Amino acid sequence: MNTIDRLESRVRSYCRSFPAVFATGEGCRLTDGDGKSYLDFFAGAGALNYGHNDPDLRDALVAYITGNGVAHSLDMATQAKEEFLEEMQRTLFRPRGMDYRVMFPGPTGTNAVEAALKLARKVTGRTEVVSFTNAFHGMTLGSLAATGNRFKRDGAGVPLTHAVQFPFDGYHGRGVDTAGYLERFLKDDSSGLDRPAAVILETIQAEGGINTADAEWVRRIAASAERYGALLIVDDIQVGCGRTGSFFSFEEMGVRPDLICLSKSLSGFGLPLAVVLIRPDLDVWEPGEHNGTFRGNNHAFVTAAAALRKFWRSPEFSAEVTAKGKLVHDALAGLAREHGLEHRGRGLIQGLAFPEPSQAGAVSARAFEAGVIVETAGAQDEVVKLLPPLTIDRDSLAEGLEVIGGSIRAVRGSGDGNGDGRIDDEAVAGVGAAS
Repeated sequence: MNTIDRLESRVRSYCRSFPAVFATGEGCRLTDGDGKSYLDFFAGAGALNYGHNDPDLRDALVAYITGNGVAHSLDMATQAKEEFLEEMQRTLFRPRGMDYRVMFPGPTGTNAVEAALKLARKVTGRTEVVSFTNAFHGMTLGSLAATGNRFKRDGAGVPLTHAVQFPFDGYHGRGVDTAGYLERFLKDDSSGLDRPAAVILETIQAEGGINTADAEWVRRIAASAERYGALLIVDDIQVGCGRTGSFFSFEEMGVRPDLICLSKSLSGFGLPLAVVLIRPDLDVWEPGEHNGTFRGNNHAFVTAAAALRKFWRSPEFSAEVTAKGKLVHDALAGLAREHGLEHRGRGLIQGLAFPEPSQAGAVSARAFEAGVIVETAGAQDEVVKLLPPLTIDRDSLAEGLEVIGGSIRAVRGSGDGNGDGRIDDEAVAGVGAAS
C-alpha cells in the first residue's frame, strides 16, 4: 500500500476500508499479493454480479481481442454493438413485452442519469426534477443535484439546482403516506412546486442504506408522474441486472418506466458500460445532441452480450438468485432479532442497520480481518451492506454469512439471550443443494 499512499489522491476511499493489494480474482473470491484469500461480498459495488473473471465472458473477450476486434468506435456501427443490441432485444425486451430504444450516453452510471435528465427536460420543456431523500444518482452536477447525501453534495462546490427531494417510502416511518404527500404537492397549484420534467427513483436505495420501496408506493409515484406530465425515470444502475432476482428491479411492480438507467453489471465483466432505455416516442434527440468519446466500448459490448446469453435466456438463473436471496434473508433476519438490528433489502442486496453507526464500520473491519469483504452504506454508514456475486455458490454464501454473524457478535456481544447469533444450519440446508 506504500505506493498507493504516496501517489494516489486523498480522495481514494475503498482501499482505506479494505487495506490489501489484490492480485487475482476468481468467482466470489479475491486473493492479495501475500496469497490471502477473501470472500467478496462487495462485488465491485454491484459491478461484478457474475463474479470475477467468469470463464465464458473472459473467453469471449479474449477471442474478440486476439481476433483484432474493434476496441473503440465512438458511436460508429460495429458487429459487437449490433450483437449486443440484438441480444438485449431477444433476451430482455421481447420476453417482457418491452419496447425501448437504447442510448449509449458514456461509460458510467452518472452519464446515464445525466442523459436521462437532459432528455426529460427536452421532452417536457420543464426544468425541475423530483428525486427522493437518501437517493444516490451519481457524482456529476446534474445527477448530484438529484442525490440526497449532504457530504457528496458539498463536494460540488457550487449550488445544485433544479432538483427537489421528497421523502422516500418509509422516510417518516411506515405509517406516513409519502406517495400521497408528493401527490398533494403536484396537485396543489399553491404548493410552490413547479411541475417537474421527471421523477427519478431507485426501487432500492443502495448507497442510501438499502431503503426498499414497497411496490404499491412505486406504482402510486408512477401514477402521479403520469398524471402531471412528468417522465418516470428508474435508476436501476446498482439494483438492476439481476441484483433483486429479476433482471430489472421493478419487474414485479407493475410499472413501465419512461426511461431506465443501467450501468455497473451491464457489461457483466466490470468493464465500463452504461445505457439509457428510452420509450420510442420520447426519443427526440437530434443527431449528436448528446455525445461522448467513450460511447463505443466494444469490449464491454462483447462481455455484455455473453452475460445475457449465459445467464438470462432461461428463468433458471433468476430463480436461483431468488433462492439465495431467501437464504440471506433468513440469516440476516435471525441476526437482526438476536442483536436488535433492522434488516433491510431483498434478493442479493440486503443488510443490517445499526443503532450506533460506528458499529457497522467495526463489523466491516472485523469481517475483512476474517477474510470477508463487506461494505457499509447509509447517510452515516450505519448499514452493513451485502452485495455478493449472484453466481456465488451456497457453501461460500453460508461461509460469508457465518463470518458476518461472528463479526457482529464480536462488536455487539452474543445477542439478547435467545441464541448465539449463528446462522441456522437448517435454514442454509433448506434452500437447496449447492449450485
